[in-house]
Amino acid sequence: MRRSLWFLHPIAIFIFSIIALGLSLFLYIYWYVEVSAGLKAVIEKTNVDPQQFVAWQTWVVIMILSILVGIILIGIFMIFVYQRKTLALYRSQHKFINSFTHELKTPTTSLRLYLETFLKHELPREKQLKYLEYMLADVERLTGNINGILDLARVEAKIYGGKIVVVDLVELVEGFYKENEQLFRGSEIQMKKEQGQHYFCSINISLFQMLLMNLLSNGIRHNENDRPRITITFSQTEKNVHICFLDNGIGFEKSQVKKIFKKFFQIERADWSHAGGTGLGLYMVEQVIKFHKGKVTAESDGIGKGARFTISLPRKNPI
Repeated sequence: MRRSLWFLHPIAIFIFSIIALGLSLFLYIYWYVEVSAGLKAVIEKTNVDPQQFVAWQTWVVIMILSILVGIILIGIFMIFVYQRKTLALYRSQHKFINSFTHELKTPTTSLRLYLETFLKHELPREKQLKYLEYMLADVERLTGNINGILDLARVEAKIYGGKIVVVDLVELVEGFYKENEQLFRGSEIQMKKEQGQHYFCSINISLFQMLLMNLLSNGIRHNENDRPRITITFSQTEKNVHICFLDNGIGFEKSQVKKIFKKFFQIERADWSHAGGTGLGLYMVEQVIKFHKGKVTAESDGIGKGARFTISLPRKNPI
């Protein structure tokens, strides 16, 4: 936690609440013992109506004690909220550990079975090539999961490679797709833009490629269609460039819109535990967009109806 917000730490809040409680008790005793005795002495010397002082003293005590009790209640409420958030984070982390363990265990188990098959049996060349392709797919899956964790660590630690450069986003996305086309086999990815238009933004290329990988992989992985489809549409206004990623995947409930970019969040359904993955991809997308001073939104008409992710970035003039 940042030093500037140390007073919001639950321990600090608890200490403040205890101090407020102690002060309220002290002031109660002080006013009704010490001050009352002093006022009685003044009243006796001046022969003033004692009811005036008693009324004034009572209201002051009520006001001060009310403020202190209010501080105590606010402190208790903040501790309760913090505890709820901590519990939710713990559950999310537990779910993430289970999911990530599954994401690692499945390909390693598959690789082991294929390797044992190679050791025990003399396979024809055709089957060897087929199994080798499966093994390479498992290796790519493992590599993707490991790189995802490493990328998240880089993003959260704000350790970015590369410089900020002004690029045409269409050229960047097209180049990324061509370089990684083998990762999207069996999928249909289309790009739409206005003819002759250019969409320039200041971009950290390595971070933006990380964003593209997560958005495209998300649309393909969380998809029950025989042929996953993602349509990328470019548009711009006077100040911003917009890129829309529309997929035909599983989608999500409208009530989940506010949670979709939270760390470790995964879509749950009645017929299965979750849609797969680690729950970090979209969280990382939002962090990358924030770094570029942009905005990302998510929309879906419900489960089974696909999803739309729109990123908006500040527009720049070409150098």
